[in-house]
Amino acid sequence: MSYQTSNPFVSVAEAGPSARATFIRRTYLHLALALLAFTIFEFALFATGAAFMIAQFVFSLPYGFMILLGGFMLVAWMSQSMASGAATKNGQYAGMALYVVAEGIIFAPMLVLAAAQANGVIASAATMTLLLFGGLTATAFMTRTDFSFLRSILTMVGFIALGLIICSFIFGIQLGTWFSVAMIVFASAAILYTTSKILHHYREDQYVGASVELFASVAMLFWYVLRLLMSRD
Repeated sequence: MSYQTSNPFVSVAEAGPSARATFIRRTYLHLALALLAFTIFEFALFATGAAFMIAQFVFSLPYGFMILLGGFMLVAWMSQSMASGAATKNGQYAGMALYVVAEGIIFAPMLVLAAAQANGVIASAATMTLLLFGGLTATAFMTRTDFSFLRSILTMVGFIALGLIICSFIFGIQLGTWFSVAMIVFASAAILYTTSKILHHYREDQYVGASVELFASVAMLFWYVLRLLMSRD
């Protein structure tokens, strides 16, 4: 008698309706928990004054924000790898926690500036982000289109955007309203790609990594929606 020794988990696309529904429910539950943890962490940073200390440190250095962004990208890569590739659930959750903390730190200076405007810009940006995310998610689910073709486009545009951001810091180039609009479109495409990816290419047991990827796309969308609204004042 022979026994099957391969990984018992299959891709969500190949799973039955019940397993697929369970995966989707777990993924979006973890996404909601990550967003809640991010919100609580930001409130804690503001309540303790740590957010203002981070902002003061970043803005006191010639390239402080660039250094912070570089460190955040490194931590983001490590945490997403941990969340998606860790053999144990504890490792995956550690990656998620690391990513939420990294996002909280990188957002602190921007939120300090936004809060100084005292016109509800943060709440407006959060509402717009959730509405856009909801619409894009519904589009991906209803059309069931495999948006994997967006990967090469997103990679190319991402490198271009990173180059522009670096040049803006080195040469003092102002990235205005149209750059924010373009990055909102980029983040929206990333949400479509990620949603499609978790439906067609993730395994049943990778719901933690899937939620981290979605969280990253939502955070990027929020960042540039907030930047766009701030630039109007």
